Amino acid sequence: MLTTPSTPVRLATLALLLPAAVFAQGRFLVKVRGDIGPVAQRNQVTVLKALSGSASGMYVLSAPRGADARQLLRNLAADAAVQSAEPEKPVKLPGLASSVNPNPSGIPSASTRLDGTPVFYYNSFAAAAYVNQQAGAIVGLARAHALSDGSGIRVAVIDTGIDRFQPVLFTSIAEGYDFVNNRPGGQEVADINQETTPILDQETTPILDQETTPILDGGSAIILQQETTPILDQETTPILDSKIYPAFGHGTMVSGLVHLVAPRALLMPVRVFGANGAATISQIVDGIYWAVDHGAGVINMSFSTTQDSPALAAAIDYAARKGVICVAAAGNNGQAMPVWPAAYDSVIGVGSTDNFLTRSLFSNYGTPPVTLAAPGEGDVTVYPGNHYAQVWGTSFSAPLVAGGAALLLDLSGRVDSGDAAKALANAQYIGQQMGAGELNLYQACLAVKQKKYN
Repeated sequence: MLTTPSTPVRLATLALLLPAAVFAQGRFLVKVRGDIGPVAQRNQVTVLKALSGSASGMYVLSAPRGADARQLLRNLAADAAVQSAEPEKPVKLPGLASSVNPNPSGIPSASTRLDGTPVFYYNSFAAAAYVNQQAGAIVGLARAHALSDGSGIRVAVIDTGIDRFQPVLFTSIAEGYDFVNNRPGGQEVADINQETTPILDQETTPILDQETTPILDGGSAIILQQETTPILDQETTPILDSKIYPAFGHGTMVSGLVHLVAPRALLMPVRVFGANGAATISQIVDGIYWAVDHGAGVINMSFSTTQDSPALAAAIDYAARKGVICVAAAGNNGQAMPVWPAAYDSVIGVGSTDNFLTRSLFSNYGTPPVTLAAPGEGDVTVYPGNHYAQVWGTSFSAPLVAGGAALLLDLSGRVDSGDAAKALANAQYIGQQMGAGELNLYQACLAVKQKKYN
């Protein structure tokens, strides 16, 4: 349920409930009426950043050294000019350090070979292992494409950016923005040492040999690399070690799965996470407002946080009021627990299953945060440079649904988040506390085409 606190009492209570680590940096995200100057002066705080666009009026403030951060938050919440106040919370993408491999038996051996035969897929050539993967068959992708391909729909990927030069995605990337470096673009490789860039730009034919190196999301992403260029082996390329860049490639891999489902949609890279996997609530909020203001029809959020946020709730509410369909990962805790943004009523939260329609051991379940499920074990997707990856996690189930939302918008531009949720509920029921069940793109598209959303 969307909850945007509107009273100082509620905000003060929230402050008491938050763990001490949230206050460690002494930074706050506030929304004010009028000028921030008097508010900053009264509360003796420094203005670090002003959010822009429809997020105007929101600021990141810093407490003076030695100040009691909890008390300062109470003071800000009680200020008559302050509409909302909260700690500037950190958000991390799931990575190698955060969990162990949830399904070791599901990782193929290094000798496993996937089909790297180039196949023409809409505007580019892609490996057959990507185009013809089992995840697509499970969700009814081929039949859905007979009805829709997502033509012209803008899907904002709020993540680590997108590699604009990835050959499969090259013609499908629209304008974006990098909120990590505060500049237009959203290029995935912005944080990577330039000496590494040529390694990622190999233009040889991709042969999908696997290196069983857990990199991302639930501890399980396997980089499928070119046989003649074993550049992503951590022993030979320590610069790409997951300890240094635990989230590198996440946004590109997520975007590859959106593209698989909605190949004629436009991908908007909204870069709020660095290659280290770190973001803040203000960057995410700024990214959501930016995406809505720049024409996104769908927003994919392959991340989660266990702490609710008034500012995040308000941003999601703004997107919903503008008719934008928001999709989020349900999280990889393997528990029945709420995580945000998936737990908000107007967000479609996506859990993960294996290819036998069984809930993944790592996937959260229950309502909230799960609206429905999609394959999230061993999905094949693209990786920065001319490379591919095989990935595990709810981060990679969500973009299959986000791509599906683009198909629905292509069929009818009048579909809003509520309609999309009802159409997508035409799923294969699998129980296991996985909401409406396994994603069925064809049935969802058919529901919109026939204007039957129930």
